[in-house]
Amino acid sequence: MAFPVRPFRSFPVLLSAVLFTGGVVSSAAAQADPGAAPQTRFDRVLSHFDFAASAVGEFDTTVNGPVQNKLAVTPNSLTEHPSSTVGAMGTIRFQKSPWVGGEFNYRWAKYNYTFTFANDPQNLLKFYTQNTANEYTVGYIAHPAHQLFGFKPFVGAGAGTVEFKPSRSSGSGLPVQARAAYYYTVGGDTPFSGDRFGLRLGFRQVFYLAPDFGQNYLYIKKLAISSQPTVGFYVHF
Repeated sequence: MAFPVRPFRSFPVLLSAVLFTGGVVSSAAAQADPGAAPQTRFDRVLSHFDFAASAVGEFDTTVNGPVQNKLAVTPNSLTEHPSSTVGAMGTIRFQKSPWVGGEFNYRWAKYNYTFTFANDPQNLLKFYTQNTANEYTVGYIAHPAHQLFGFKPFVGAGAGTVEFKPSRSSGSGLPVQARAAYYYTVGGDTPFSGDRFGLRLGFRQVFYLAPDFGQNYLYIKKLAISSQPTVGFYVHF
């Protein structure tokens, strides 16, 4: 029996973040004063930061291969199929100059993993687990000075970890597992009002070893790729 994924549960989290960013911008605009005192050193440092809240489409590759279980009497092959979903991501960036910058990302998504075995034609061993993925990554980011089709482009790459947390309600009994992750990202920003608030579009791919949740009967040691189009809003401080 499949456990339904409800990806749009991530939208309340995303909406809260977007409303927060909008509130920050509105407050800053309301307090703007042409005769205000010069920027302090703290203000100048803060001006290098921005925060973005984005919706993230997640399309993960299906992986398969021989199970690396030396205790198995009969060799078997396993296929892991993650469902597609929509998640949410928050990003904090620091940009000292167009080619010198960094970012921190937190991404949240919920989806199903389906496990099927080649030596099981009647799918008696087939099972599902509902999984929550939490990504924590840091990376290098660059914003070239030249605009492209009205957008300020950016490129970046980095590394971190993705935590896979099976839901207790799925009944699989699998434990939490973290995998090292590597990513690259490309995209562009377009401001709505000055340089403080705008739209951010992007595309990123995250690479990690397919999770086996520490179980030798799920261990196939295959690289998984998550392709993620993103759309959201940013606030430049």
